[in-house]
Amino acid sequence: MQQLEHAKEPMTVRSGRLRVAWRAAHEPVAGVSRRVRLVAYAVPLAVLPSSIWRLPAAFGDGRGLGERAYVVFLSVLSDVFAFAAIGLIARWGEVFPHWVPFLRGRRVPRRAAVFQATIGAVSLTLLFTLLFVASEARGTTIRGGDLPADYPSRAGGWEAAWFYVCYVPLTLWGPLLGVLTVAYWKRRSTAERTPAAA
Repeated sequence: MQQLEHAKEPMTVRSGRLRVAWRAAHEPVAGVSRRVRLVAYAVPLAVLPSSIWRLPAAFGDGRGLGERAYVVFLSVLSDVFAFAAIGLIARWGEVFPHWVPFLRGRRVPRRAAVFQATIGAVSLTLLFTLLFVASEARGTTIRGGDLPADYPSRAGGWEAAWFYVCYVPLTLWGPLLGVLTVAYWKRRSTAERTPAAA
């Protein structure tokens, strides 16, 4: 029995260290309000349902290996980009982590981070908010063509409901990222002015 307890200890220690490291890396920096934290955590949660919805389609009949790989890659990449929004409230969004070659420990340039986040917020708002809502209201594809007969929103019943439950949160991605970008800019601008005034 004693050997069993000793065997469990290294796993507990490793998982404990990993948990502590994860929390330290993603802990909001000083000056981040509770509302902004909630917005940051909402971004990955808004994107995740659409990724989950796409995955069964990747393994449906009639899809080639390349198309399946593309759908899985798109789902994973969307979630990675959505999770990057946490960087706008966490330390790794202000100081490069130790695992980034050549940049570790240096401050993230505020303007570069804001520029990229702004491009992302505007693009996502145009694509997933405005175009999606407009195309659904017109009953067309995003490109303006007629909806195919097998389009999820035309299926009716639980299939259409499931499609909307999974895709409507995606319309919030761009606006939420925009809110985070403005909050990041204000916080970093204030923090960079404060030492000069002292």
